[in-house]
Amino acid sequence: MEKIFADLKKDIIAPCYLLYGEEEYLINETLNKILDIILPDGSRDFSLFYLDGENTDIDSLMENILTPSLLGDRKVVVVQNTTIFQSRENLAKLIQKIRGSIDEQPAKAAKYFLTFLEIAGFSLEDLQNNGWQKITDDEWSRIVKGDAGEEREKWLPRILEICSDSGLSEASGTDKIERLEEIFKSGLPAGNCLILTAEDVDKRKKLYKIVAEAGVVHHFGAVKSETAKKETLQRQAQRLLESQGKKLSPAAWVALGRKTGFDLRRSMSELEKLISYVGDKALIDKDDVEEAVGRTKEDNIFALTTALSEKNQLAALDALKNLLDQGTHHLMILTMMIREIRFLLQARILVDSGKLPKFTSSMEYGWFQKVLYPAVGELSNPSARREGLIFSQHPFVVYNALRNCIRFNNDRLIRFLDDLLELDRAFKTSASSPQLLLEMFLIKACA
Repeated sequence: MEKIFADLKKDIIAPCYLLYGEEEYLINETLNKILDIILPDGSRDFSLFYLDGENTDIDSLMENILTPSLLGDRKVVVVQNTTIFQSRENLAKLIQKIRGSIDEQPAKAAKYFLTFLEIAGFSLEDLQNNGWQKITDDEWSRIVKGDAGEEREKWLPRILEICSDSGLSEASGTDKIERLEEIFKSGLPAGNCLILTAEDVDKRKKLYKIVAEAGVVHHFGAVKSETAKKETLQRQAQRLLESQGKKLSPAAWVALGRKTGFDLRRSMSELEKLISYVGDKALIDKDDVEEAVGRTKEDNIFALTTALSEKNQLAALDALKNLLDQGTHHLMILTMMIREIRFLLQARILVDSGKLPKFTSSMEYGWFQKVLYPAVGELSNPSARREGLIFSQHPFVVYNALRNCIRFNNDRLIRFLDDLLELDRAFKTSASSPQLLLEMFLIKACA
């Protein structure tokens, strides 16, 4: 990557970059660094275009990369989480995504399904009208490696109905992929640059080989050994701290690692929180870590609300048990859950208003503070800043609410508030177990 950055600083810019792998934090950081070099902040309004790879068809992608910049300068198109390099090896993961979004985001689930059909070789028309029942278990297992298909009768008819009701047709098709391959072979228009990020790729695909030959490909593999984890985290933490004019004391580093297990994503998230917590203070010490990260009950409250907003059922139930074991009153837990759902609902309303510039759920905290948070402030007024509304909260709270609200729609969040009201009544009027009632709600909310 250092060579890539050095070339970029010399204005040696490849027509295409593919950043892929399991380390999402490193991919996003590298993407932002590339953009900082290619496009300084002041030149991005008419030169930088973001596309959601999971919801962008091949026609839209080709149109964006073939259209020159409006001002005749450099143009950068970023496609995040693209699926164009996936193959049958990735079908089981696609099914997980379909099943995970079919309730809350049916349109997104349908997009995943069309990609699934194209890769698997199934026809939408053949599967409709109960045609999917003709697929034998053996055939399914052979095509979809890693998925036995025992529960496909639960989600396949539903996703087919969603596609039918939405008027969706087959995905991009082989001919469009071939046209995209020809575009990469012949070269993008002068001044245009495409940056792709992905979790999974199949290196055997012709398109991957063409992109690798025409541009730059970098893999961010999962860091597995403890030593490598610590070294990677130290490098990333040092860069973040230096960019913010902060330092972390040795004792604080040990305390942070003890709390986070040196997990890259979690540690960097906590470090960003620490930087905001200490304000103008230059040195982050052990006491700061203990105050902001290490309070046991606060940690578990944060873990509970985070797991709830991320729909992580097991983590939510674990955090709830820890809180109850520590003697935290069930009404206090209920209050924090209500607060979290209210913030998610308010954030969802803000996102759906279309008044937030360049919103993306994968945004980094530094970018949010610089670009998005001022825009949130402009939408508020003195009456909107009263206690309990999202406008009066710390930027980090707003940041997390905006990132996580896309997992829920308005109606579902409102139903959750109704459910929590009923929970409050049950606590005060019945002999039901508070733990059981809270567990039932979390299982439902995180389903």
